[in-house]
Amino acid sequence: MVTQEQRRRQLAREKFLRQQQRRTAARRKSHMRNTVVASVLGVIVVGGVVSYATGLFKNDGTKANAGAEVTPSASPTSKAPDPCAKPAEGAVKSLSWKTEPTMAIDTSAAYTMKLATTCGDIDVALKTAAAPHTVNSFDFLAGKGFFDHTKCHRLTTNGIYVLQCGDPKATGSGGPGYTIPDENLKDTSLKGGVYPAGTIAMANTGQKHTGGSQFFLVYQDSQLPASYTPFGTISKSGLTVLKKIAAAGESTGQGDGAPNATVVINKLTVTKS
Repeated sequence: MVTQEQRRRQLAREKFLRQQQRRTAARRKSHMRNTVVASVLGVIVVGGVVSYATGLFKNDGTKANAGAEVTPSASPTSKAPDPCAKPAEGAVKSLSWKTEPTMAIDTSAAYTMKLATTCGDIDVALKTAAAPHTVNSFDFLAGKGFFDHTKCHRLTTNGIYVLQCGDPKATGSGGPGYTIPDENLKDTSLKGGVYPAGTIAMANTGQKHTGGSQFFLVYQDSQLPASYTPFGTISKSGLTVLKKIAAAGESTGQGDGAPNATVVINKLTVTKS
């Protein structure tokens, strides 16, 4: 027979468990909200290899970085039609290097970059003089076919508004094996803590000089610290493509996940003007 004291203790335990469950749920809700704002473009450096993690800009469990793994979550309640075409035939190459490529571009010349994606072409005017290491790295990687057939693995539609690409694994854990220095962090376009629509910038770990191959494309003004190398300006037609991708939504229904659109970079090229 259960005594009154045993019953009292049981009720106290049950009350404590309910309180803990409510607190856990509140923490998860707050964590998810913070993740959307600060977890889109980051990378973790592990053993000298760039590993892009769960933050969009950073990348660990704190989500203070942006960059990476597609956030698992509940299934979306609805899904817009896929606005993109089927990917071109071909496979992602498995490539890695230990050190940043030697400077080979003409830093006084103008360069452009084209992302020929399944959703349309995205043209970018590169900021060669302001971000020479970044542009040189993209020129090198593009010449090796590093980005060809890779998926853009992350889309944020709440708090910050970016599409993240450049991971050959499409999981948030891929990179070229080397890192490049931060550049152009005082760009005049970054006013009031905002990366304006049309900016293309590097993801990183939240630590200095940890960029690799992952980058993000801003399709709507986004409040972010000036910690991510802005290295180009997206064309008007490219912004139209990005907004089409964003309109299709992302997989979690919570503002941060894999894009519902099948966004694949069929080929990325860098051209000297």
